[in-house]
This record gives sequence, structure tokens and C-alpha cells, in this order.
Amino acid sequence: MIPLHLSASPVRIKDLVEFDGVRGNDLVGYGLVVGLNGTGDGMRNAPFTEDIMSNILERLGVNVTGEQFRPKNVAAVLVTAALPPFSRAGSQIDVTVSAIGDAGSLMGGTLVMTPLTAADGTIYAVAQGTVLAGGVVAEGDAATITQGVPTAGVIPSGARVEREIDFDFTGLTSIRLALRTPDFTTAARIEQAINSDLNRAVALMLDSGTVLVDIEATRMRSPAHAMGRIENIAVQPERKARVVVDQSSGTIVMGEDVRISRVAVSQGNLTLRIEEAPQVVQPNPFAEGETVVVPRTNVGIEEEPGIGLAEVPDGTSLSEVVQGLNALGVSPRDMIDILKSIKAAGALHAEFIVR
Repeated sequence: MIPLHLSASPVRIKDLVEFDGVRGNDLVGYGLVVGLNGTGDGMRNAPFTEDIMSNILERLGVNVTGEQFRPKNVAAVLVTAALPPFSRAGSQIDVTVSAIGDAGSLMGGTLVMTPLTAADGTIYAVAQGTVLAGGVVAEGDAATITQGVPTAGVIPSGARVEREIDFDFTGLTSIRLALRTPDFTTAARIEQAINSDLNRAVALMLDSGTVLVDIEATRMRSPAHAMGRIENIAVQPERKARVVVDQSSGTIVMGEDVRISRVAVSQGNLTLRIEEAPQVVQPNPFAEGETVVVPRTNVGIEEEPGIGLAEVPDGTSLSEVVQGLNALGVSPRDMIDILKSIKAAGALHAEFIVR
């Protein structure tokens, strides 16, 4: 069990909120990777690869109309990227390349110039470069081994920004701070911390997830100067009491504010064992009859002693809660079932999240 101390130290405002309007934009494009070592798309199974290759060759002045070509060194891919806020024309961003056909690997391939568009259909960047695949495939006549994902890769700084997003940050008169985890107490503390640091009323809590900052009231040179000062102000955040359980790994994470009322717990394991041991019975030599299979079943029940009826006292702090639960002496996976039962009994005062 892992205790999570949520209020151990103050946190900068920039780590708690998103600034309204200061956001990235997702880009996507459809392109072609060439130069593969025989691991490209099969044209019969991926006809769209032949179409895009024909279009690219036509744009380059190569007439392939009516031609039949079946190269094995090309693959159709989807290219995705995120355009950071305030990106300027000429800056470079990373892109991710993923095969959409039956290509076996993109290792060693080169992405041909691919326009990247946003949700509005406008081209904001162009991607091109050598794909760094994150996997490898080795195969023989009777066996194949794959490590990682060879059909996807990245191109660091593989796209160049061609168009800037029109956003006049300097003209803002106010800006909203959106809390990543809405909480009235945290929002109130952000408001108080900003007003205290600037020594004037410039911030106003609108709801549990929004704090409005009056840029003009800060009396600073520009909105960028105001945000540069505000984002580094430290605030003590608050969180709901939570118990997060990962059933696949048996991990339990408890928040500092988790409390347990006085409760008694009994836990034990019951195991049923059924073993089939059929026997084959044959007639004597030269005797009449036939061979038959006679079923033989052994059934047993095993019950482990368990922990009996143990009392978990009131926990007024995280250490007391952990100490009381650990006193039960059960495994983490059994602890998950016990916590579920304590929650169902109304003695666990926290949000219970199972993943």
C-alpha cells in the first residue's frame, strides 16, 4: 500500500491550471513512407497505397497512368503532431508516424513531404524526414519474433510550421485560469495568493474550476509579464480523499485525507479442488467385451484459517489508517477486497476508484 501525501508542499500555479487561450492544436496528415527493406504494404491488400504513390509521382512529373507496379518498399501512413501555443513560422515540431496498411515495419523508411492540417482543414505544417521506429521483427521459416511496435515511429523535429495561428495575446484585458482538478478551496487559495502577491484585487474566483484575472488591474507592461509573475506563485492545493486501486498490478494508493471509521473485518479463503483421473478398463485376452473408460473424480474442499475477526480502529491520519490495515496481515490483492467491503459498509470515507 502506497500512501500519497497530497499536501506535502506548495505547488506553482502553472502546475495547477491551464491558461485560457494558451493551448496547442492537433494536426494530422496522410503520407507515404519509402525506402523500406521489403516490409511495405501489399498493393493487393492496400490499394490506397498505390493511389497516393501515383499522385506523388504525377506531381513530380512522372506519368504512371495505366502502369502496373507492385513495389514492396512503400507504406501508407498517418502522421500526427501537436502544434504548441505561440508557434512561429519556421519552427520545428515532432511528429508521429503510424502505418495504416499491412506493412511489417517502418524501420529505415523516409517520410515523403506530408501536409499537416488542423480541424478547420487549414495546412499549418509540413512533415518530412527519416522515421525512427521503436521495434524490430525477426522471422524465419518456422518462427517469428517481434519486439516493440515496428509499425509506428517518430521523427524528431520532423515538421516545419508554415502558418501561425492568429491569436492576439497582447490585446487581452483579462484571462481565465482553468483548474485541472476543480476544487473550491484550491480556487479560493489561488485567488488569495495572486491578490496577496500583487497587493491588489486582480483575481476573482468564478467557480470551483475558474479564476478570472484582470490583466489591466495588475498594472504590468503586458499580459505576458503578468502571466510570467502569476504562474510562479506557490499555492497549497486541496484534493478529495481518494483510494485508487489497480487490480491488474495489485497497487493501492491512498490520499492523505482518507479516513476509516471503527470497523471489524474477517477474511478467509475457500478453495475447491476437482481432479479427474479416468481409468481405462479392458476385457481379458480372447474374452468377449469392449474397452471402456471408467470416470474417477476426486473432490476436496480446503479452507485457510484467514485472519479471523480483526478490529480496525478509527484512523485520524493516513499513518494510522495504513497501520490499522497492515495489522490485518493480508496480501495487497486481499486488501483490495477488504477495502471494497469497508467502503460498502460505509466505514471508508473517501472516493474509491478501481482501474
